[in-house]
Amino acid sequence: MYNNFFKRILDILICIIGFPVFLILCCVFGLLIKIEDRGPIFYKADRIGKDSKTYKMYKFRSMRTNAPTLLNPDGSTYNSKDDSRVTKIGKLIRETSIDETPQILNVLKGEMSIIGPRASLASVLDTYQEDEIDKMKVRPGITGYTQAYYRNGLTNREKRLKDAWYANNISFVLDIKIFFKTIVTVIRRDGIYTSPAQIKMLKEKQK
Repeated sequence: MYNNFFKRILDILICIIGFPVFLILCCVFGLLIKIEDRGPIFYKADRIGKDSKTYKMYKFRSMRTNAPTLLNPDGSTYNSKDDSRVTKIGKLIRETSIDETPQILNVLKGEMSIIGPRASLASVLDTYQEDEIDKMKVRPGITGYTQAYYRNGLTNREKRLKDAWYANNISFVLDIKIFFKTIVTVIRRDGIYTSPAQIKMLKEKQK
């Protein structure tokens, strides 16, 4: 009942309450993004949604226009504190997770939830293994179990398995725990970047 009905209602209510804040962020950071390199305010990318359907996910643009896509050894998205692709304002909005707030539009459209698995690149759908595919039973989230508790501290395979576990064990109590854990993680800025030690670990686990 919660996943099929109440979760969606809560998503809409939270988005309505938070929408004025989102508009303020658009005015402030949209202007700063434009001033720095004159490119578009939003970044849109194809992601895998519920039932493996593809949709466009929105973020405030944190990288320079036409920046190349870089991946870690396990296929996860590369990120580094010294990433030359990231703009100055982009570094700030990434470290504070403000870049994720435009996904409120995806939630209102019914493509995402406030809490759910992290949406993967649409191009990697055919790399999912059978025990990982349950991740797509539910809408992807702005935040979720792996983001709140592990962020960039797991391999791609481990993240997918934990997201699949979440999809099969979703509950109101679990979502509440994830919500408050996310606040703590953002405030502490835990696991924002993939460290050299983590990259080494990813390479070893790929062997």
